[in-house]
Amino acid sequence: MSTTSTPEAPVDKPTPPKKKASFAHRLYTGEVEYDFVGKRKRWYILSGVLLTISLLAIAILGLNLGIEFKGGADFTAPVTVTADTTDQVRTAVEALHLPDNDDISVTTIGDGQVRVQTRTLSVDEVTQVKAAIAQAAGGISVDEVAYSLIGASWGSMITQQAIIALVVFLVLVSLLIWAYFRNYKMAIAAVVALLHDLVVTVGIYALVGFSVTPATLIGVLTILGYSLYDTVVVFDKVRENVADLKNSRFTYSEAANAAVNQVLIRSINTTILGVLPVAALTFTGVFVLGTGPLKDLGLALLVGMIAGAYSSIFIAAPMLAQMKEAEPEMREHRERLARRAQRHDAKEAVEPVKNKAVVVHDGDGPLAEVDEIEPERLGLVSANELARQNRQQPQRSTRAKRKK
Repeated sequence: MSTTSTPEAPVDKPTPPKKKASFAHRLYTGEVEYDFVGKRKRWYILSGVLLTISLLAIAILGLNLGIEFKGGADFTAPVTVTADTTDQVRTAVEALHLPDNDDISVTTIGDGQVRVQTRTLSVDEVTQVKAAIAQAAGGISVDEVAYSLIGASWGSMITQQAIIALVVFLVLVSLLIWAYFRNYKMAIAAVVALLHDLVVTVGIYALVGFSVTPATLIGVLTILGYSLYDTVVVFDKVRENVADLKNSRFTYSEAANAAVNQVLIRSINTTILGVLPVAALTFTGVFVLGTGPLKDLGLALLVGMIAGAYSSIFIAAPMLAQMKEAEPEMREHRERLARRAQRHDAKEAVEPVKNKAVVVHDGDGPLAEVDEIEPERLGLVSANELARQNRQQPQRSTRAKRKK
């Protein structure tokens, strides 16, 4: 007995869903775009408010300069460092009730030393403080407490050197950017963004009252370099987008705005990855240690990195586009694009509509309504046209003629 098997019908495999493009990809390709450059006035206003608050804080509240800048007394003593060492030493010095001695800095150096910094003291006050530190350190000898006096003149010299270093840094940065991009306006925009970050960072220090120490200067110079790096990344993409601007249909502002959108995700990711460890550093310095170089360095880095990411996108790029758009060459390019757009609009308004709607019937009623397409668009020629052309078929020669 034989059985006949019927072939199984092929099973249609489901079409896998098309993968949706990521937000970063759509930003890069221009599918999604935010007009950072076109809305530059609102960023200028916001930055102006931040700068005004910072300058007022510096002028009214002033900076809490550390002992290295305003001078004072510095004590160090050997001690077995524990969790309560700084509190014990601070309490012992404050118990002396010395006048104008509220700003006392107590830190530990490694596991075997404690450091106390106060205002400039008289000879009797130095003796009292040394005795109090020796007692709080476990009853060590007073002679084991080291003392040094830091004069205000030394602090002013450090301040002067820091200002000179900052000016030299800005000049070298300007020359470097001008040489790399061959565009002095990029150097101007980058320096303005750097100064913006500097003023905002110093203003935050004046508002929160953190002491300004050499660690603070290190942090400020570090964030200036970070801000410069972020700005150069944006400018490099702008240069790439405007390389053939005259032959494109975009203005300089539109090309610069496209560049900002293309590097936006990269800037955000870089800032987040850089800010997270710095935020942990600042938290440790403020809430765990309470004082010391981590506190001063961490705040400068935290504020400066956020301000640097902001200024490179919202200050540097819009300012560069504004300066470039003021050039006669860019004005001529914009006018040429406007004339081209006007001609295109006028042509569309005058050109008649060639396609006509045709209803397709099938006996009982209409099936669909489609657009009528002109034969010329399909390459078809009518019979009358062929007759007018007097088209002649080529005559083939006989085999005998071909042999000859």
